[in-house]
Amino acid sequence: MWPLLVVERSWLHHGRVALSEQFDAVLVAAQGGAPWAVEAIYRDLHPSVLGFLRHRAPNDAEDLAADVFIAVAEGVDRFQGCETRFRSWVFTIAYRHLVDLRRRAGRRRTEPSPPDLVAEHTVIGDAEHDVMLAISTRSALARVAALPPAQAEVILLRIVADLPVDDVASIVGRRKGAVRALQHRALRRLAREMPDGAAEGFVGRQARLNPLAPQ
Repeated sequence: MWPLLVVERSWLHHGRVALSEQFDAVLVAAQGGAPWAVEAIYRDLHPSVLGFLRHRAPNDAEDLAADVFIAVAEGVDRFQGCETRFRSWVFTIAYRHLVDLRRRAGRRRTEPSPPDLVAEHTVIGDAEHDVMLAISTRSALARVAALPPAQAEVILLRIVADLPVDDVASIVGRRKGAVRALQHRALRRLAREMPDGAAEGFVGRQARLNPLAPQ
């Protein structure tokens, strides 16, 4: 119980806990119903979840995000795994809520999202952060907004959610090879729209990230 007490005191005194440093203790506390631990999970993951949802369904993103974290709070006691698997689980819930919204609305495509809105509310993770260094955050997200839906979702889950290819494939219900191909086409398209000098470095970095993608 001592590690949990230390983490709880850190939360009470500082108002935040870095999950990457204390994930196991926070998870155990959340599974035991500790409000501070549930809030720590919310604060850590909500910006990325909301950024993903704003990009795919901007008119419903706030409500969807609220539903996602209600589901997380209700299901956290059944979760088993590491922090990476936890992020994947949370974004799986987010993606399923998005699919349910589309089904209820009777349409397969989401509303177009204003690039400024996406840039303002999106937090980029580390998975492919170096790929995006060649262009500004606002410019990058504006270009992602113009991608075909399947490509945009793969890129968002890789960059915004900071998830590996295996997890993205599981979330969107595609084979890993198909996810790599979508990522490859998306990054090539983004590279073509960049200035010549930046594009060369962009494509080189994405080749290292995605070595098995078809040429």
